[in-house]
Amino acid sequence: MADIIPFKALRPRADLAEKIAALPYDVYSREEARRKVTGDSYSFLRIDRAETQFPEGYDMYAPEVYEKARDILNDMIIKGEFIKEKAPAYYVYELVMNGRSQTGIVACASVDDYENQVIKKHENTRAEKEADRIRHVDICNAQTGPIFLAYRQREDIKEQIENAKKTQPLYDFTADDGIIHRVWLIDDADSVHAIKEGFAQVKSVYIADGHHRCASAVRVSNMRREQNPDYTGSEEFNYFLSVLFPDDQLLIMDYNRVVKSLNGYTEEEFLEKTEEIFDTQEMGKEPYKPAKKGEIGMYLKDTWYRLSIKENMLTGDPVGDLDVAILQKYLLQPVLGILDPKVDGRIDFVGGIRGLGELERRVKSDCKAAFAMYPTDIHELFAVSDAGKLMPPKSTWFEPKLRSGIFIHSLED
Repeated sequence: MADIIPFKALRPRADLAEKIAALPYDVYSREEARRKVTGDSYSFLRIDRAETQFPEGYDMYAPEVYEKARDILNDMIIKGEFIKEKAPAYYVYELVMNGRSQTGIVACASVDDYENQVIKKHENTRAEKEADRIRHVDICNAQTGPIFLAYRQREDIKEQIENAKKTQPLYDFTADDGIIHRVWLIDDADSVHAIKEGFAQVKSVYIADGHHRCASAVRVSNMRREQNPDYTGSEEFNYFLSVLFPDDQLLIMDYNRVVKSLNGYTEEEFLEKTEEIFDTQEMGKEPYKPAKKGEIGMYLKDTWYRLSIKENMLTGDPVGDLDVAILQKYLLQPVLGILDPKVDGRIDFVGGIRGLGELERRVKSDCKAAFAMYPTDIHELFAVSDAGKLMPPKSTWFEPKLRSGIFIHSLED
């Protein structure tokens, strides 16, 4: 069962929370990150992407970059811009996007639960991306970005969240992208006990977003265990920073595809190939958004088409029956020759937050065709994880994004 514990968060002073909170480090390119922090003395992105504090083109993986991140964090602590909670606590974290609320519990999850697959993943990680966050966590001696976890809703945990939201929030601000962020503290003994016991009844927890941050936290924990062979299991390095959301709160958006080449086919020939594979219907000039699972929108030569998946393509396999997997298996691979979408430069991925207009723009600028996907369902993610399988790359796009810098988990008490 899940070991989800309260912790002594290192968190911003109330009047600085809005200034410090930042989107995750990996949503920015180097240039975007540099522009974002220019002239900014508070953004947590200065810590998460400390190469922005060095001359343009500086090696972002140099040891001094990670040391700079540690030094900025320590300086902010010394200045009182971050404060340390006096006793272990849980936190309620609500995000509101376009009027839709999503509320979770901020806590620390067990490294052993990850190793024992109580906490389940749905995608592989890349060694070079892991190595970056391993160095960042190890040198900062803190986990600075929360892992986004999901669980099946429980009424006892829901009750504690609702009770907490009746109290005065620690933070309540609207970020520059319009997302509202609210945080409440849960530190009374009865509520803390109820939440811990509630999660102790949860059989499986799922990584929704943050696979690299999670794997890196586990690697650092194992390093610390080797350095401290007499560890008891209660040390802070045995746990990693998380926000846990119930399944009925989550919004997964479409994760769309654009292709830069038709593999030698003309647009007319490619459309003929598509019609051989899918039930295809021309939808006109207006953007077509798939209405249900089993439908894919295709934009080709100024026209939208609906591609319907045929029954004989479905096998009952939780991975193979994903819309993104069927598109890859029946069209992208055999017709366009895209064997591995993780590394093939002819395919790109566009998060649903950008809208279908972005797909049209890409086709008119640097691509040949676009595919609008119906969003993967959270329970499809659960089914894949429960089966011990992995999703195709870029299968899920979660919104809204958790902010970094609101909660930090120090690896020392």
